Amino acid sequence: MDLSLAGKRVLVTGGSKGIGFACAAAFIAEGAEVAICSRQQANLEAAKATLRLRAALSADLTDAASADAMIKAAEAELGPIDILVNSAGAARRTPPDELTPAHWRAAMDAKYFSYINVIDPLVKRMAARGGGVIVNVIGNGGKIASPVHLAGGAANAALMLATAGLATAYAKQGVRVVGLNPGLTETGRVAEGLASDARLAGISIDEARARGIARIPLGRMATPEEIANTVLFLASPRASYVTGVNITMDGATTACVV
Repeated sequence: MDLSLAGKRVLVTGGSKGIGFACAAAFIAEGAEVAICSRQQANLEAAKATLRLRAALSADLTDAASADAMIKAAEAELGPIDILVNSAGAARRTPPDELTPAHWRAAMDAKYFSYINVIDPLVKRMAARGGGVIVNVIGNGGKIASPVHLAGGAANAALMLATAGLATAYAKQGVRVVGLNPGLTETGRVAEGLASDARLAGISIDEARARGIARIPLGRMATPEEIANTVLFLASPRASYVTGVNITMDGATTACVV
């Protein structure tokens, strides 16, 4: 299927590894012009060695000024951004008895504001130009409360609401905003989360992983490439009437109607 993504200008936050990296690689394979950003310069250099990127930008997206400067640098290199994929930031998983107000604030900075600080200036640019697509890779922790992911889950839930609200607010200007909520996926972030689960339950990481997979009806975690395939479809003209929704992609783990 031709997704009509050739020549599209794409910015992927968190594009140096994990799901973001898989998204960047998939857009490039479709002929898009891609810029990525990451906080870690070493990760950017590794991505540049593998991917045909137009730009690889370092930025602390928890800081609004840094995020805005990154957007300006990306558009100076690529031109006006057609598609934004947010995949940066992850809240640290913390057992509930160790949570403090500082942990909750840090989770909002790490996950919520690392997205909002990029979305806010770009959605306004897209609206002024009469079109654009934003795909937020969020996470199902915003729907299902986990004892070790309460602060991060709250940030995810806030992003889901922001996704739905922004889609409504900017639909008339031709901007689509969609959320995608992966379940367990074979990434470093999930590995860190399983380590926290193991610590809380007093079990080994291997046992925590086995228990996590046992809860997935498909019997395995997703791959980053599978998540990326869905992101590309949602960002493409093939999904031109999909907006304002948060789509769960967890191998049927969450068996509910929402």
